[in-house]
This record gives sequence, structure tokens and C-alpha cells, in this order.
Amino acid sequence: MEFDVNLEMVGSEARITLSGELDASSAPIFKTEIDNAAAAKATRLVFFMEDLTYMASAGLRSLIFARQKMGQDVDIYLIGTTEEVRDTLEMTGMQYSVILQDEYDGS
Repeated sequence: MEFDVNLEMVGSEARITLSGELDASSAPIFKTEIDNAAAAKATRLVFFMEDLTYMASAGLRSLIFARQKMGQDVDIYLIGTTEEVRDTLEMTGMQYSVILQDEYDGS
């Protein structure tokens, strides 16, 4: 399945919707949107991942990059992760660096 990413700024909040497969070939596209969110001085990153069917280690490295790029003062939310993606996050301990939620209420 093809990868797609869309960044929308809502005030100072970056909302990034991901779909498809996040792997080594698509990770640079994802990283570019993280850079764009940082350039916009986002105070919160919200990744909507309901339609992300697969995340390889390159995708995980992109999330680690987001954490490092944005700093510890910026909360990172992962919304609606599939079981497969959540398992990947939990195997690596990444769930301790982000906020996992099934739905996002904006607060």
C-alpha cells in the first residue's frame, strides 16, 4: 500500500495524518513533514495513524527524530495506532516517549 502523509497546522498544533506503509522508502517524506512542523514552531505534534498499516524500523527512527527535533517540551500524540504498530512501539519502549490514545479530543 502506498504511503501518504498530510500536515495541517491548527494554531501552534501540527496535525499529521499518516496512511499506508511507513518504511525506508517513505520515511524521508515523513521526516520532511516533521521538519515542516518544527519550522512552523509547533508546540504539539499529533500523528493520526488509524490508516497506517505498517511501520518499519525506519518509521520508528523517524518518530525518534521527531522527539529529538521537537524537544521534550513538545508533546507527541499517536492517535489510533493499529495493533501491529502499537506492538512495534511497545517492543522498543517508544510508548514512554509519546502519548498513545485511541481518539483525540484536542485537549
